Amino acid sequence: MARQATRWIAVAILFIAAASAAAAEPKRVLLVHSYGRGFSPYDDYVAKFRAELGRQSPDPIDFYEVSVETARFTEGKEEAAFVDYANALFASRRLDLAVTIGAPAAGFVERHRDRLLASTHVLFSAVDQQRLNYAAVTDNDAVVASRIDRSAIIENILTVLPQTNRIAVVTGASPLEKTWLGQMRQDFQPFSNRIEFTWLNDLPLKAILKELAALPPHSAIYFGLFSVDAAGVPHEAGNALTAIHAVANAPMFSYVDAHFGRGIVGGPMISLDDLSRQAAAAAVRLLRGDPPQEVKAPVIGLAAPLFDWRELRRWGIDEASLPAGSSVQFRSATVWQRYKWYILGAVAFCGLQALFIIMLANWQRLRRVEAERRQVEAAAHELSGRLINAAEQERARLARELHDDVTQRLALLAIDAGREERNSAGGARSATMKAMREGLIRLSEDVHALSYRLHPSLLEDLGLIEALKSECDSFSRTCPTRLDASTQDVPERLPQDVALCLFRIAQEGLRNVGRHAKATRAEVRLHRLDGGLELVIKDDGTGFDAARHRNGTSLGLASMRQRAFLLGGKVKIDSSPGRGAVVTAWVPLKEEQSGATARAAG
Repeated sequence: MARQATRWIAVAILFIAAASAAAAEPKRVLLVHSYGRGFSPYDDYVAKFRAELGRQSPDPIDFYEVSVETARFTEGKEEAAFVDYANALFASRRLDLAVTIGAPAAGFVERHRDRLLASTHVLFSAVDQQRLNYAAVTDNDAVVASRIDRSAIIENILTVLPQTNRIAVVTGASPLEKTWLGQMRQDFQPFSNRIEFTWLNDLPLKAILKELAALPPHSAIYFGLFSVDAAGVPHEAGNALTAIHAVANAPMFSYVDAHFGRGIVGGPMISLDDLSRQAAAAAVRLLRGDPPQEVKAPVIGLAAPLFDWRELRRWGIDEASLPAGSSVQFRSATVWQRYKWYILGAVAFCGLQALFIIMLANWQRLRRVEAERRQVEAAAHELSGRLINAAEQERARLARELHDDVTQRLALLAIDAGREERNSAGGARSATMKAMREGLIRLSEDVHALSYRLHPSLLEDLGLIEALKSECDSFSRTCPTRLDASTQDVPERLPQDVALCLFRIAQEGLRNVGRHAKATRAEVRLHRLDGGLELVIKDDGTGFDAARHRNGTSLGLASMRQRAFLLGGKVKIDSSPGRGAVVTAWVPLKEEQSGATARAAG
C-alpha cells in the first residue's frame, strides 16, 4: 500500500513538472516585414508592437522576423524561392502566430497562403483597409487595419495655413508607393480647383531637396511614404525626412505620427500607439486560442490633431488657428515658468527691505537701522551665494550632459558619416557625406568648447594653474590681443572654492578684455600675497569709468566682487577712459573653508 502511494506521488510530481514546463514555454511569433528593418514608419510600428505585446501577453514571447522585400521590388518569380526558404526555415519550428507588417507583406502572405503558414494563425496589421484583399482573408486570419483620410489632412493644412495655394507631395517610387500615388491623386482631386499639387515622385532625393528649398510663398509639403526614391536608392530610419526638414522653405505635414517630432507641423495623423495597442490585443487573443472569426478590431483612423510647438513658432502659425481639440507638444517653458519663485522671492525680499527702511527712517532709531541693515546685507549675501552656487551646479549639469551625451552622439554620427563617405567611393554622395562629417566634427568641437565654458573640468582634474593656462591659450587663439600669463609661488593643491572663485574672475576679466577693451596687450598674474592669492588682470585698452560701473551697471564686475567677498576676499578695479584697466582680486588661503562659505563661493 505504501509502495502504491509513493508511485502515485511520483506520477503527480512528474505531471506538475510537465505542466510547469509547458506553461513556461514561450509563444513563437513571426513578424513578416514588407521592407527590411530600419524603414520608417514600419520600423517605428514594429518597436511599439513588440513592446506592447510583451506587456499584454501573460506568456513570454519569442519573436522571429523575416522580410519579403517585395515592397521595394516588382513582384516576380523570386517570391516562390522565398516561400521555399521560409518553409524550410520554420519546418522544425512550430509557430503560434504570424503577423504581417504593411500591405506588401499582407499581399505576399495572401498570394501564398496555401503553401506558406497554412496551419498558422495570421494577423494582418499596419495595413490600410484600401490595400487589403479581404476576399483572400481566411477563417484562420484576423485583421487590424487603418484608414488614412487624406482629405482631412489637406483640410487641416488649409485650416492652419488658409493662404496655401500649392502643396508639394513627397513620395517614393517603390511598387507600394506607386500604388499610393494613384490613391493620393484621387483623394486630392476635390481640392484641385483651390490647390496646385506638385508631384515629386519621379525625382531622386537630391533633386527633391532642391525643389523643396525653392518653393514659392504660400506653399506646404505633404510627406507620404518615402522608402525608395526614383533612382532606386533606399532611405532608412527617416533620413529623407531629416534632410528635407533641413532645407525646406515651407511647413511640412504627414499622415502618421512616427514622423511627429522630426520636423512636421502636425495635425490629424494615424497613431502608432493606438495601432500597436489594438494589434497586440488581437495577437494575445489569437495566442490564447480564441477563434480568429471572433477577433474583431475597429479600423484605426486619424487621431485628434497633434502639433509641434517648435514648428508652429518656426513658421509663424498662431495657435488660435488650430482645429478644436488640438494638442501641442514640445512647448518650451517661459522665463516666468522657469524662474517664477526666484522672481517672487526677489520681489518679496526687495519689498521687505523697502518696508524696513521706511519704518526705521520714520522712527529715527539709528542703531536699530544699522543692525537691520547689516542683517539685510547678510541675507542678501547669503541669497547671492546660493544663487551663484545654484548657477554653478546648473552649469555643471549642462556641461556633463553636453560632454557625456551630445558630443558622444555627434561623434557617432560623424563616424557613421565617415563610413558612408568611404562606402560611397567618390561622387556627389561622397562629397555630401564628407561635408556632413566635417560639419559634425566642427559641431562636436563647438559643443565641447561650450561644455568647457559652462564648467571647466580641467579645474577639478589638474588644478587652477593648468585651468588658467588653458583659458589663456583659448583667449590667445580667438583674440588678437597679445596675452602674457605668469604664476608664482602658487600651491599645487587649493581649496576647490578658492580655485573656482579665482578661475571665474579670470574668465570674466579676459572676456571683458576680449569684448570691450580693444587692447593690444594684456597680462594675467597669479601669486601668493599676505596669506592669500592675488590675481591681476591688466590691459592697455580703452578703459572705462570705474566709478560708474561700481554702482552696479555691470553684472560681470558685480559677480567678481560678490565671489571674492563670499570667501573673505576683495576685488579692486582701477580704470579710466583711455588708460586701460587693472582688475585685482585677492582671496585668503585657509586650511579649511566653512561649509556654508565654500558652498556659496562655488
